[in-house]
Amino acid sequence: MKRHPNMSEKEQQDQLFREDESSPPPSAQPAVTSASSAKQDSLFRLFLLFLMAAQNTSVVLLSRYTRAGVNKEDLYVINDMVMVSEMAKFIFAAALEQNHTNGHLVKSFRENIIERPIDALKILIPSLLYLVQNSLLYVAISNLTAPMFQVCYQCKLLTTAIVSVIMLQRKYSLKQWVCLTALGIGVAIVVLGAQDGGSSKTDDQNAQNLAAGLLAVTIACLCSAFAGVYFEKVLKRPTVDGGQARAPVSMWMRNVQMAFFSVCIALVNMMRETDDARGYTGEINEDTNQPMVKPFMHGFTAYAYGIVLLQAGGGMLVAAVIKYADNVLKGMATGVSVVTATFFSTFLFGTTLSGQFALGAGIILVSVYLFSNDMPTCGRVKKEKISAVEMNSLLPK
Repeated sequence: MKRHPNMSEKEQQDQLFREDESSPPPSAQPAVTSASSAKQDSLFRLFLLFLMAAQNTSVVLLSRYTRAGVNKEDLYVINDMVMVSEMAKFIFAAALEQNHTNGHLVKSFRENIIERPIDALKILIPSLLYLVQNSLLYVAISNLTAPMFQVCYQCKLLTTAIVSVIMLQRKYSLKQWVCLTALGIGVAIVVLGAQDGGSSKTDDQNAQNLAAGLLAVTIACLCSAFAGVYFEKVLKRPTVDGGQARAPVSMWMRNVQMAFFSVCIALVNMMRETDDARGYTGEINEDTNQPMVKPFMHGFTAYAYGIVLLQAGGGMLVAAVIKYADNVLKGMATGVSVVTATFFSTFLFGTTLSGQFALGAGIILVSVYLFSNDMPTCGRVKKEKISAVEMNSLLPK
């Protein structure tokens, strides 16, 4: 406070009182900033949840459209779809890493892959698990009805939570465990309600094996849980080089590494595939008088390319969800997508909705709200705060 030499002592005290009254207490500003940051964090998580649910819904509807009612000779090969999707994911991740490093993509490749191959090889484990999961999902959906597949696949919500507790020492409240259980029950009610309608018709073109389908979806749930939690641990743990901490590898570079390993594994699978495994086009080769084996990318239509783009973009979105939220929130988005996919299937595939759908949808939406408003706290692994720079780089412009 500047004191005028001609001011009386009483006037100086009054001025000092007015200044003290107008200035906020020292602790007020940090509290306001913390509340604003928490609100931004919550809104960003909900934004990621919305994007994840929309992507999952689109993939389910397009996959159903390209597989259901299609002749066996016209179907695309599963391994081809996985390989092309991973190649697109590699391109997307490399482009985002190029933007993240301000044009120093080659330098990032050299520092994070060539100079540190052991660190890069850690991504080989989730890459293999995800590839096995994606392949088994097609096996499961080929041997189970769509409602049965969706009910069984929701077991990954609980397996992911259990693996998170074991590998990340994450702690969930009783309320959150109830939400996870209620979510699985809600999804079961929704899809079983749809089964009573138009979606209960099975595809007679393909023989179904219940035991094989249940085994495939069970292993896929375990692969999804271990791969997702392991990838989350790799993304969030500090990077150490020679005993000294260094800047963490960006999630875009981690996706480049994962997509690269997935493409390599898919190439090995392609070389090991037999003609019977790939399938035949239904045409006869005039030179050899033998059935023609499906060539690479056989059966790829515009809708199949749409699935490729959605899968590639979804891979980037999954990494963002795991990095800035957690792996269980990804599973919650999958549960929400079941409701939305069933709703839109009423217009596309003639699925009949019932009171069961309304009941299940209500349970799922309430579970998502209660769970997302009581985020889990970590025991040994502390939750990373989202900085304004990181958040703005992912928000749409």
